[in-house]
Amino acid sequence: MTGPRRVAGFTLMELLVAMAIFAIVGTLALSGYTQLQRQSEYAEKRVDRTREVQRAVQALTQDIEQVEPRPIREPLGEAKLPAVAVAVAAEYVLQLTRAGWSNTAGLPRPTLQRVGYRLDQQVMWRDHWTVLDRTLTVEPVREKLLTGVKSVTFRLMDTNRNWLDHWPETPTADQAEARLRPAAIEVTIELEDWGTIRRLVELPG
Repeated sequence: MTGPRRVAGFTLMELLVAMAIFAIVGTLALSGYTQLQRQSEYAEKRVDRTREVQRAVQALTQDIEQVEPRPIREPLGEAKLPAVAVAVAAEYVLQLTRAGWSNTAGLPRPTLQRVGYRLDQQVMWRDHWTVLDRTLTVEPVREKLLTGVKSVTFRLMDTNRNWLDHWPETPTADQAEARLRPAAIEVTIELEDWGTIRRLVELPG
């Protein structure tokens, strides 16, 4: 006569060891997944930032390349604002009149556009107006173009190949000077994360 058969199973110690191994593997897997997710988010932010910088530089370049010699009337009075205006202490670090404003909807407006770039709390904005000779009641259309901007500066080359940090050359430009365009404009943007970006744009003669 045989005795009772022993039922095979795990001892308490074996269960504790198995649970400890499972916990360690789970922690390692979760840590790896979290790290991978962070890297993916970081890479996505880098891509978005690259697109933002490229878009801003492209917008600036296109506006400068399409400058037209068309001064505009100041919102108040009959004085003229030059076709290109760069002043260090002004609200807009750059103002210009550009061509090529597409009108796919067939609206009653010109194809010329007045554009202004300004810096506000490390954000570069691109403003434009729906009319050229605007009044005080005409508000600009504001577009946030680039964040993390420490400074934006311009240098302008005149016809004698001299570099200036303002435009027009004389503060009280007459009607003829107000239509003048520089030969080239150098744009320098200092960013918090990318450092300094410099772009030289030649203007049509």
